[in-house]
Amino acid sequence: MTMHNDMQTPTDDFSGWLMYHSVGVYPGHRQAMTDALARFAATWCAADDTRWDDALAARARLFSDWAALLGAGEADVFGAQNVTDTFARFLDGLPDAVLRERTVLVAADCFPSLHFLLSGLAARRGFTLRTVPVRDGEAYVRDEDFIEAWTGDVALALITWVSSLTSKRANLAALCEQARRRGSLTALDVTQGIGILPFDLRATPFDFVCGSTLKWLCGAPGTGLGYIAPRALAQPVEPAVRGWFSQHDPFNWNIDAFSYAPDARRFDTGTPSILPFVASQPGMSWLRAQPAGSIRAHNLALSHQLIAMLDRKGYRLLSPRADDERGASIMAEVPARFDAAKLVPQLKEVGVFVDSRGSTLRMSPGVCTTSAGLERLAQCLPQ
Repeated sequence: MTMHNDMQTPTDDFSGWLMYHSVGVYPGHRQAMTDALARFAATWCAADDTRWDDALAARARLFSDWAALLGAGEADVFGAQNVTDTFARFLDGLPDAVLRERTVLVAADCFPSLHFLLSGLAARRGFTLRTVPVRDGEAYVRDEDFIEAWTGDVALALITWVSSLTSKRANLAALCEQARRRGSLTALDVTQGIGILPFDLRATPFDFVCGSTLKWLCGAPGTGLGYIAPRALAQPVEPAVRGWFSQHDPFNWNIDAFSYAPDARRFDTGTPSILPFVASQPGMSWLRAQPAGSIRAHNLALSHQLIAMLDRKGYRLLSPRADDERGASIMAEVPARFDAAKLVPQLKEVGVFVDSRGSTLRMSPGVCTTSAGLERLAQCLPQ
């Protein structure tokens, strides 16, 4: 077994894993994923013509779990390559009349990839992109500033549930109420919160939701997940990129008789990707088998330990202090005299895994993280 220098932490020890905002892990993760992929290989390579039946059933199982996490119907969810691809399919399907000469609202601390997508589409689709800024001297966009910018010309508001830069958590109830008042479409990015924070579409209804099996869902890359509310399909939603799996009956091969599926399957295209969904299923199954609230309770205890340690060492906390205003991550600003990018590999040497974005150090304790791992961080993070 390979050992880290000095403190002799084994490389398969995840007690210092603080990367759940990027990639999630859980006990037995490697073996469970290996077994799932081996089962797929055995089925796919068998002298049997049912391989596609098994493959599509595996994909459907993940959709079913995703729907259950959201409080959605199974017919209302779909898959794509990643979060950006998922959101792009929704935008692509909206009629021009919905967006043209109107405004799309987004916060400056959204996932940058989604802002890149919107800024590139604004001129082509004829909408104005309004980006709500972060106040001077602050770290994240306030909900009240977002609501103030949400005027009557807003056709679509993209809401980030939990910021990937500060772990600031949006007040979904207040934002849903503003959507009702303005009559706007709402899209919600749940990527940094789903699987660790409670969520239910029946309490906070959105028109569209996008996420990924990475992070707290402990899945594999290549698995974007989406949801569209049945009411949002009352108007024509017809993605331009369509294929045989966009139909109610994929086996309709009459090239003169295409029709979109009546539900979220219309966001499918051609032959679907399978392997990322197979590789992500073990993490989803493990997560849903845990006692309700147990992972969050563990996360909160370690988050409090992290905040106290950062305060002792004099770091500026970028995340909200109140538990109900914060996601499951703790972000801190590294002082100018230190190089955050150089701190990351130094901490890795003692089995503490974090990452940085500019001067921001990102830390997310999850089920495999322990107090001992945080103690190693405390010993090695400079004052």
